[in-house]
Amino acid sequence: MERTVNSFLQHLVVERGFAQNTLDAYSSDLNQFRAFVKDNLDAPAEQETWRLVDINLLNSYITDLRDNRGYRETTTARKVAAVRSFFGYLSRNGLITDDPTENLGSPRVGRSVPKFITEDEVKQLLGTAADTGTPEGRRDASILELLYATGLRVSEMVGLNVQDIDFEEGFIRTWGKGAKERIVYVYPEALSHLRAYIGGARVELLGNKRGETALYVNQRGERLTRQWVWNILKASAKKAGIDTKITPHTLRHSFATHLLQNGASLRHVQELLGHSSISTTQVYTHLTDSHVREEYERSHPRA
Repeated sequence: MERTVNSFLQHLVVERGFAQNTLDAYSSDLNQFRAFVKDNLDAPAEQETWRLVDINLLNSYITDLRDNRGYRETTTARKVAAVRSFFGYLSRNGLITDDPTENLGSPRVGRSVPKFITEDEVKQLLGTAADTGTPEGRRDASILELLYATGLRVSEMVGLNVQDIDFEEGFIRTWGKGAKERIVYVYPEALSHLRAYIGGARVELLGNKRGETALYVNQRGERLTRQWVWNILKASAKKAGIDTKITPHTLRHSFATHLLQNGASLRHVQELLGHSSISTTQVYTHLTDSHVREEYERSHPRA
């Protein structure tokens, strides 16, 4: 059983270019499902095990996730989606004759409205972060400025190398979900922060590790991790006196929301965020409803 799951995970890396954090989630979900199947199905061999999984066992698994383990609907839906993908792989490769997930129900999950901070809070956050003279502080200021300037995911941010930046044209080349390459544009102030960081603080942080290609490095001259960026943002928000819980994704949501509020088209925001479907980007329209109302009342001659 484990061998088949590992084969599928390898397929996700090689054929579909899944990022490590997505792969980790699939691995966790499928190994949990594998343990459930092993405990609830008596099969003579691994290959036979997957053939014997049916809709009743799958429904029992969903019940176990909800009632016994207490998972939320969003988590349960994600785990069910991983199982669907796995059995689709088994079916396409002739490892099973019938896909038991074809008629499997899944929790209906409403799309949550992303949390964002106001433009004034962004100014407060970036202004406070810039008010430091240490190499780490100058690095942190550059990171926060670039996150808001580009709407990058934190995984994309920590994956950047120095050679991905084109200062002349004012853009960065990055690789998003599914290893899809895209161009993100950077406004002049963020570029200025970035140039100063590369020529100053980064050199100090690298020490004798001059061969490191990572754009953002820690005090040992090694590439920053996603968790490190989370901690930087948490500390900066606290220092700025912002009570709202802020994550790197909060800046990404703020980036998208503020663009739409200031007149950017949904299609252009979709491209900047790297969303494969515009339906993913449409969730941000809920955030701009009040802005649209204000514009209506301001602009309509009889409003």
